Amino acid sequence: MAGVDEAGRGPLAGPLVVAACLLPQGFDCGGLDDSKKLTPAQREEMFDRVTRLARYHIEVVSVEDIDRKNILRATLEAMAWCLSQVGAARARVDGNQHPVDPPCPCELVVQGDGKFACIAAASVLAKVTRDRLMVEAATAYPGYGFETNMGYHAPEHIRGLELYGPTPIHRKSFDPVRSMLAQPCLGFDV
Repeated sequence: MAGVDEAGRGPLAGPLVVAACLLPQGFDCGGLDDSKKLTPAQREEMFDRVTRLARYHIEVVSVEDIDRKNILRATLEAMAWCLSQVGAARARVDGNQHPVDPPCPCELVVQGDGKFACIAAASVLAKVTRDRLMVEAATAYPGYGFETNMGYHAPEHIRGLELYGPTPIHRKSFDPVRSMLAQPCLGFDV
């Protein structure tokens, strides 16, 4: 039974990351939980354990794909792709929407990352991967606070948008970015 989860559906900037994970028989689930309930150090430790022992796939969905398809469609397509890459016979998916044309039967579990180890593991893989990408983005685009807000709608991020305008990693289909694109930009070329 594979677990599937995502990180980054709601932010104004950065990619969406989806992961599917198939834990091996006898996997030690001690310390595994919904990634939002773990500290950054606990997530990193669990990420290392899961990637060492489990079969998994992590898909990074670009901002361009998010803007072109819409965030829900991009998420559900990436979930199906991740499942096809791990070769699971069945899957538990965090949320209430089925992946698009899944390669196996899927059980939907609202808040499943706190209920099933396979989903929690996928949650950790997706969140750690996305957080690392946003910390890198903070170096390329200083002034938005990406290293702490991960692209979410936080005061420092909004101040950065107001001062410098959208960057190439901002989601052009998300407000307030969409409305700002009609205004002159002081900062980065989008």
